[in-house]
Amino acid sequence: MLIERIETGQRMSRIVKHNGTIYLCGQVCKDATQGIKEQTASMLEKVDDLLLQAGSDRKHILSATIYIKDMQYFKEMNQVWDNWVPEGFAPARACVEAKMARDVLLVEISVVAAEIQPA
Repeated sequence: MLIERIETGQRMSRIVKHNGTIYLCGQVCKDATQGIKEQTASMLEKVDDLLLQAGSDRKHILSATIYIKDMQYFKEMNQVWDNWVPEGFAPARACVEAKMARDVLLVEISVVAAEIQPA
């Protein structure tokens, strides 16, 4: 049972792989001065990049936990999410209102995905 840790620091690894399952650390936007739609889109771009690096993609996401600063942003966040998730590949998902690590952050996501198996 090999555990592979990618981009590991003192506090966390950005990616952990174990038995064909990929765990991403929490992802936030690149620019926290933007609104919820832009922060969500930027956050999901980072998820795409990490999944690609780990050998997966958004069609292989098993579960996602979304942390949102205030549920007033729920509808707008979901508009971006719904356009990002490929039709027929929606993962198990939870969305909770949470106090963010920095006040300017509006949304964060944690993702678990399956590794793409070679044909």
